[in-house]
Amino acid sequence: MRRFLAIACLLLLSTVARAETTFNGSFTQGGVVFGKTDPGTKLVLDGIPVVVDRDGVFVFGFHRDAPVTSTLVITAPDGSAETRTLDVAPREFRIQRIDGLPDTMVTPPKEVLDRIQRDQAEVKAARAADRVESDFRSGFIWPVTGPISGVYGSQRILNGQPRQPHYGIDIAVPKGTPVVAPADGLVTLSATDHYYTGGTLILDHGHGLSSTFIHMDSVAVKVGEHIRQGTVIGTVGATGRATGPHLDWRMNWYDRRLDPAFVVPPMPGQ
Repeated sequence: MRRFLAIACLLLLSTVARAETTFNGSFTQGGVVFGKTDPGTKLVLDGIPVVVDRDGVFVFGFHRDAPVTSTLVITAPDGSAETRTLDVAPREFRIQRIDGLPDTMVTPPKEVLDRIQRDQAEVKAARAADRVESDFRSGFIWPVTGPISGVYGSQRILNGQPRQPHYGIDIAVPKGTPVVAPADGLVTLSATDHYYTGGTLILDHGHGLSSTFIHMDSVAVKVGEHIRQGTVIGTVGATGRATGPHLDWRMNWYDRRLDPAFVVPPMPGQ
């Protein structure tokens, strides 16, 4: 009888430990999910290790075209494991037509392809940071406020030609408007002349979560600087492939493109 009770207690403790993994976020395409689990727990989402802070805090996200289910493997400190199937809600995305772009910005000439590849390599390296610091705990605010002129996930047709979806939020404000850090983070890229994105800044919030700001007129911070939420990091511009001044704010969890709208309250006035 005592042995039976001991086994029952162990099973109960194991079940309680697994149940303590909790989530707060949006289980949808482009969604961002913050969570808490027991310290020492290991998480793997669709084969990708999820960084868990020393007190159990973590974050992950879903790409625009994520399938309707995702698999999370949770391994407790005692070695017991469970697999959870996470439902990911599909979304309908807009079609956005942009005309009047220079032809070289829609189909770049061969002589700039090497430059574009260098730009892409810099961005990829900056987004590959795997810092255990959880700067995202500061929460998020809008980097600028104003009319939203472009939304995440919209299929873009440039000068009549279908191109990649738009992976950010466009905020149409005048050139020179200050841009502030939406959350604490480490600067991992500070560039002024990328071919497509012009002034480009990447702020790493820890655990693979990062913000990218593009088309900036000026960038006021350097790689390696740790920035606090609300600090001015540059100004709005119309550099790179842009038809007018605006800030394009993007978010990633490693190489997964996320929707920044899920981490901030509604835009004031809209």
